[in-house]
Amino acid sequence: MNLNGVIYGLPRQLKILIGAFVIVLSLGFTTGLLFVGETSSMNPEGIEEHYLGNEDKPDISVMKFRKNEREMLTLVHDHILSLSIVFFLVGLLLSLTDLHSGLKLFLMIEPLVSVLLTFGGLYLMWLGVSWMKYIVFISGTLMAVSFYTAVSIVFFQLFKKAA
Repeated sequence: MNLNGVIYGLPRQLKILIGAFVIVLSLGFTTGLLFVGETSSMNPEGIEEHYLGNEDKPDISVMKFRKNEREMLTLVHDHILSLSIVFFLVGLLLSLTDLHSGLKLFLMIEPLVSVLLTFGGLYLMWLGVSWMKYIVFISGTLMAVSFYTAVSIVFFQLFKKAA
């Protein structure tokens, strides 16, 4: 079954619902990224400091303590479950767009891979694999770029006339 471009023929009410969903979802995702920026400075060293603490460093402005295992398991569990649902839904919507099949497949699968790398990487970093902070940073960045690219394509094609 070819779903390419089906988005153009959806009923107006469904397009409005999808558009509202994409806007609200994007606001929620952006709020999450703003929180990450506040807690980790959006860099590998800030990520490491947020989860492993900084109480051993002199001259710090905000003291942070190492997360315990319960906090880490809760964080990994909650984010993997919730973001997999988010990216599954975005992937379903993206499947209806008129887009090159390779790019479409990449934008549908990449965020799910990044969820595993980002949150699995955080847990491994917490266990002592310190170089995972770079994987977490790169995969988190790719996840965000893929998300915003996908929702932008969905949103703009919702209200565009078919060629």
